[in-house]
Amino acid sequence: MPAFLLNRLWQSLVLLVIVSIIGFTVLNLIPGGPLAQFALDPGMTQDDLDRLARQMGLDRPLPVQYLDWAGKMLVGDWGNSFRDGAPVLDVIGRHIFATFLLMGSSTALSIAIGTWIGIRGATHRYSGFDYTATIGAMIALSIPTFWFGLVGIYIFSLKLGWLPAGNMYTIGDGSVLNYLHHLILPSIVLSLVNVAIWSRYMRSATLDVINQDFVKTARAKGLTERRVLMKHVVGNALLPMITLAGMQLPGILGGALVTETVFTWPGMGRLFLDSLGYSDYPVIMGLLMFSAILVILGNLLADIVVALVDPRIRLG
Repeated sequence: MPAFLLNRLWQSLVLLVIVSIIGFTVLNLIPGGPLAQFALDPGMTQDDLDRLARQMGLDRPLPVQYLDWAGKMLVGDWGNSFRDGAPVLDVIGRHIFATFLLMGSSTALSIAIGTWIGIRGATHRYSGFDYTATIGAMIALSIPTFWFGLVGIYIFSLKLGWLPAGNMYTIGDGSVLNYLHHLILPSIVLSLVNVAIWSRYMRSATLDVINQDFVKTARAKGLTERRVLMKHVVGNALLPMITLAGMQLPGILGGALVTETVFTWPGMGRLFLDSLGYSDYPVIMGLLMFSAILVILGNLLADIVVALVDPRIRLG
């Protein structure tokens, strides 16, 4: 285990360096550069822009700018926002809870529903339920997330008035029930595509396990079908799903970006889009690195959990 963790740590550091170099380079190659937002001010002259560039160190060669940024990041200084001068870590910190709340609820929902649909589809193969689940999954995977969000707002907010159309809570009411009321619609929308993906993988994994010899042996011993399913089939079918959960993290982050925009949810996805519009490069780079770290940690955690659950797997 220690050797595995050290090896993964080294790989992660190399990956983060590559991601940071690519992200830093691409951002600075965008037309207008980091000062694009300041250039929109009609009172801003070229001399003013040049002075700002010198003050912010943007007049230096790009490799020098990157090394300066990377060196400060290693000691915990992720820079300051161009918008209000606040530290990048503080800006991200103000939006982490909203994103994690949305991601956590939608992930739990998609895993629970997707696992049940996948197992039932595998145990009732070619039944009406199986065909319906397959068609539903194809539809969910074919339609953009924002379309589900807009339809959900139209039906449940505008027409029926059951759920709020957006925001994280009602101003003046910060109760838990109010948070949950606002969370229902965006979490369901975000989980729709993930339910489709999870159910398809779970169905395939369950079918693979059902046909294994140890399952046939368990049935031959006289165990009930329910006991065979719960003790021998589901446990083994969930192993590849743990890895899938780690790999799905980037997709959930991407979906959260769209969902947060549709529902004006104050999370990191909406912050990313606002920062792009303002050319707030320090915040954009901070979000990029934070997301990359989350993805790496998600995959590492998935590998460790699989090894702990399945004693046949050795992490060396």
